[in-house]
Amino acid sequence: MNILVVGGGGREHAMVWKLSQSQERHVLYCAPGNAGIEGLATCVDLAANDIEGLLAFAQNQNIDLTIVGPEEPLTLGIVDVFQSKGLRIFGPNKKAAILEGSKVFAKDFIRKYQIPSARYRSFSEIEPAKRYLDFMAFPCVIKADGLAAGKGVIIAENRAEAEAAIDLVMRDKTFGIAGNQLIIEEFVRGEEASFLAFTDGKTVLPLPSSQDHKAAFDGDKGPNTGGMGAYSPAPVVTAALAEKVMEEVMRPAVRGMAAEGRPYVGILYAGLMIDEGRINLLEFNCRFGDPECQPLLMRLKTDLEVICKHCIDGTLDQVKLELDPRPAVCVVMAAEGYPGKYAKGKVISGLEAAKEVKDVVVFHAGTAMEDGKVITNGGRVLGVTAIGETIQSAVKNAYVAAEKISWDGSWYRRDIAYRALCRSCSAHKPLVGIVMGSDSDLPVMRAAADFLQSMNVGFEVRVCSAHRTPDLAATYAKEAQAKGMKIIIAGAGMAAHLAGVLSAHTLLPVIGVPLDASSLNGLDALLSTVQMPPGVPVATMGIGKAGAKNAAVLALRILALQDTSLRGQLEQYVKDMATEVENKNRNLKL
Repeated sequence: MNILVVGGGGREHAMVWKLSQSQERHVLYCAPGNAGIEGLATCVDLAANDIEGLLAFAQNQNIDLTIVGPEEPLTLGIVDVFQSKGLRIFGPNKKAAILEGSKVFAKDFIRKYQIPSARYRSFSEIEPAKRYLDFMAFPCVIKADGLAAGKGVIIAENRAEAEAAIDLVMRDKTFGIAGNQLIIEEFVRGEEASFLAFTDGKTVLPLPSSQDHKAAFDGDKGPNTGGMGAYSPAPVVTAALAEKVMEEVMRPAVRGMAAEGRPYVGILYAGLMIDEGRINLLEFNCRFGDPECQPLLMRLKTDLEVICKHCIDGTLDQVKLELDPRPAVCVVMAAEGYPGKYAKGKVISGLEAAKEVKDVVVFHAGTAMEDGKVITNGGRVLGVTAIGETIQSAVKNAYVAAEKISWDGSWYRRDIAYRALCRSCSAHKPLVGIVMGSDSDLPVMRAAADFLQSMNVGFEVRVCSAHRTPDLAATYAKEAQAKGMKIIIAGAGMAAHLAGVLSAHTLLPVIGVPLDASSLNGLDALLSTVQMPPGVPVATMGIGKAGAKNAAVLALRILALQDTSLRGQLEQYVKDMATEVENKNRNLKL
């Protein structure tokens, strides 16, 4: 069978890699492909949006099946063109791909079919959009209507930022014609997750849950990107919640599109916001997410070509997905400057060394070949993807491999899958409660969780705000001892009253970690945490990650007073630190 994959990113490399594992004999092509795909398929010098060129190639090469990766050719109608010539192609047609091609259409559709989502208004002119801000609470979300490579969504913290975002989209046309219309949407809180499913227009066959990291920098800070990493499964999506997503989002969407005369065939991607079991649909995409595709296809055992054929034939009900139960993680390595301007043509080293790391595949995204060397050719360059027995081991494998790869200006987030890591706490009875004011504090407080986990000390992680949920914080403190807790670690920024509130409602030791969450660089949080009135003690650590780790070390020291095994671990930890310093001394060179 001759198979053509359209696209040239990490998603398409993952598709080609999966197709190459088929028991059936395939001749694989990819247009335009990249340096990593070249080893598995014949790369064709045709852009993904060159529909006429792709059609001619498919006809000349007797392509039996075309699989489309990116959204642009789908929204341009590549499926319609190929089908009109009798060619088999996987993906939604133009009428169905509008679910991603127009956010205005999607939101109107979502409202019509009562799919849970944030309130919104759409606008085609600047001034009415700005006047509508009078009725909005902040933060709010500004979205360009059309395709914007995952970057057309702006969270505005105040009115000034919202007006600037409207100008950016509609006046400055930063996202091109995607900004001819925009949406102003209510901001919803919670934890994001990605939910993807195959569909033939009737049957909906879900893939495991996943979660990507859109923000550029650690702690989900900085501008939106196309995605800096992803992992699967996402622990926030429990089995019960997954069925809820199917009943409230996926099946209604497929039924609704059929009712609209827009039958949907392909991959349907739902971006979700989850808050204590409540679902809000953020957006639909009409293809595999990138980088979610990479860990998902690492886990998929069923032949991808077989699934695609059953979708096209309307027989998806005959397919049962076989999945690897192990979690998988993708760490995206990016070019300096991304998601802004970045240079190309940097020679990449260490790829062969990374391949030697067990259970790792390095998927190429923005790469090319030049004089026999692999060079950078995009903003997101590589997706280092690993599978492991646990989420911890998958993360470790991915980062071990990533550290072996480099080029001038390479960088990547260091906290991929941090939410999953914090949720997958030790199976032992929790002795330490790690409490924080917001889930945005997780990247810092993870330092405490990682240390406790390395010492095999059970802990749990909770979000409680001293100001937004004072009753919840007080209840947690009052009930902690009865649940078997011995110590509470509390991390908070700015006013940072959390540790004090917890201490006021428990007799357990409370260790406070001030966090840098304001223009004062954490000094306000430090003073708020340490300056407690007599009788309400809080042991206050330093600001940030070092303070979070020290909080866990202090907790272990307290626990070790009555646990000889923990004392032994602590003694070994101290010896290891000393050995590390001695080794640095021996290796010191002037």
